[in-house]
Amino acid sequence: MKTQTAKLNNLRIAPRKVRLVADSLRGLAVNEAEAQLMVMPQRAKEPLLKLLRSAVANAKNNQQASSENLFIKEISVDQGRTLKRHMPRAMGRATPIHKKSSNITLLLAEAEKLKTPRFKIVKPEKIKKREAEKIKEEKLKQKEKEETKPTKPETSKGSGFMKKMFRRKSI
Repeated sequence: MKTQTAKLNNLRIAPRKVRLVADSLRGLAVNEAEAQLMVMPQRAKEPLLKLLRSAVANAKNNQQASSENLFIKEISVDQGRTLKRHMPRAMGRATPIHKKSSNITLLLAEAEKLKTPRFKIVKPEKIKKREAEKIKEEKLKQKEKEETKPTKPETSKGSGFMKKMFRRKSI
């Protein structure tokens, strides 16, 4: 089993925020992890996506590994350097500001056979066929319901005032 490590040091995003994104990628296949990162709204997705692509390129170039068999074995986010700044406050005081950074370590491994992917790419023709079949089934169900409905004689509910009240449209 071949492994490939990639590191990113001193990323100027707090480790707590990066871990939210990194935890969702752990154990995923490379293609699936890349797809997940593409749709995430967090700011940490861009450096993680760049790091993942770099690790995959290194694995292909250095170890002749195929990207279909690669998966994220480990991903760890540790605290990097902290930039210490001060902000002036009232009465001559200053409050400290700690700007945290992250160190990310990504470990890719190659598996002989990966689990079946959670996402399956379906051709548009198959989607159209499925939708047409669903519409046919719905029509058949509606016809069956209409045929099996017993007819009830309609009775008036309440007096004329109540009929008017419930007939009104709300604004």
